[in-house]
Amino acid sequence: METNVTRIGMNKVGTAYLLWLGCLLQVHGLHRLYNGKILTGLLWMFSFGLFGFGQIIDLLLIPNMVDQHNSKLRARQGLLPEGALPNQAVIQRVVATHPTPLPPTSNPLLVQLLRAAETRGGKLSVTQGVMETGASFAHVEATLIQMVKAGYADITNDPETGVVTYEFKEL
Repeated sequence: METNVTRIGMNKVGTAYLLWLGCLLQVHGLHRLYNGKILTGLLWMFSFGLFGFGQIIDLLLIPNMVDQHNSKLRARQGLLPEGALPNQAVIQRVVATHPTPLPPTSNPLLVQLLRAAETRGGKLSVTQGVMETGASFAHVEATLIQMVKAGYADITNDPETGVVTYEFKEL
């Protein structure tokens, strides 16, 4: 599934093929320049696409060129190959491996965290939970993760700061 984040600046195979057609106007190598292959793009320009042979071979290589360019671009933007932000994968791994069960509803920390989230529009970070309850970071985080595993909350990232937040949609 592609998001807006992964679509920004990504090259497309169709555009590369259209640039390849520049060879019909005696402008060879545009598709290589488009995919960041500057040296070979210039070589193609001044050698008429390696005398036409390189231009023909590139018909098969264009999809791979575009994939390589997009992978390098994602890496520079700090995205994973699938287009997800790196901290999203870590969050999923933490939730999946957390072993403790959901505490009973009589747990005072759970109720305090829910009240703190309610005053913040249904969203709460671990730090905010610690400040509201006085409990340790580990205890607050473990309780919030248990609520996520039980389906009472979702983990998101603040779009501006990237801070991990727990969102309670019912509040």
